[in-house]
Amino acid sequence: MVKERKRKGGSLRESRGDKIFHTSVLIFMILFALIILYPLWFVVIASVSNPDSILNGEVWLWPDVVDFSGYKKIFNDPQIWTGYRNTIIYTTLGTALNILLTIPAGYALSRPNLPFRKFFMWFFIVTMFFGGGLIPYYYLISGLGLINTMWVLIIPQGLSVWNMFMVKAFYESTVSQELIEAAAVDGANQFRTFLSVVVPISKPIIAVMILFYAVGRWNSYFDAMVFIRDESLYPLQIVLRNILIISDNVSGGITGEDIYQRLRLANQIKYGVIIVSSLPIIIIYPFIQRFFKEGFLVGSFK
Repeated sequence: MVKERKRKGGSLRESRGDKIFHTSVLIFMILFALIILYPLWFVVIASVSNPDSILNGEVWLWPDVVDFSGYKKIFNDPQIWTGYRNTIIYTTLGTALNILLTIPAGYALSRPNLPFRKFFMWFFIVTMFFGGGLIPYYYLISGLGLINTMWVLIIPQGLSVWNMFMVKAFYESTVSQELIEAAAVDGANQFRTFLSVVVPISKPIIAVMILFYAVGRWNSYFDAMVFIRDESLYPLQIVLRNILIISDNVSGGITGEDIYQRLRLANQIKYGVIIVSSLPIIIIYPFIQRFFKEGFLVGSFK
């Protein structure tokens, strides 16, 4: 039986069982962190290592020879900069549209006096589980005249029902009906109440939604692959995908040396591509993560 904690000098002294438990948890968390962090670290060092060393399995913890030739090949491609520009535009405009639709919709559904509230709830829930499929979706986009335009990557993804329900839960636990009634007593209508009372206290959930939507927009490639034909409209992910396919393509009628050079080129590029595509989001995250506890956790679980 584990000994009870004893008071000594006004503080609790841990028993032997507690120390064993806490040490075991610490060791487990360290191992778990290493399992997560090492692949990320390997991508970083592999992106600046000699490709021959990577192919020979000589890179483990540090790059043997620092080599930025992979990055040079990536950034010498003008399509990379076009893809960056397009993705920044799609992410900025798309995220703004997402916030403009998600925040008011989540707030409206959180109010118990909303007319036909149950109908709207079930209407949105059905869309989470049932869809028409890719072909009807393609015909719909074609009928709207959005094929091969920048708007096809912005408008159709204007609202995530899952995120809207997260916003709804946040407002249910944060904005009380008494607060809304107090604003009404002061003469504020529904729009004034939303803009002057609700929005100022919504910074945590807005920050979380911006991060969620921005990451999704930044990493999105499927819709572009289906609906975009003009290379000048390609987002970054499609550009990087095409670079990897070209560098990794091995066709018949070539020698073993040619295959080795293609593999060498692919290794030079693919790790750099991961860094290039992920770095902007990694930079943005620290500025938003402090809102997660207040926005994401409260909105999801409280």
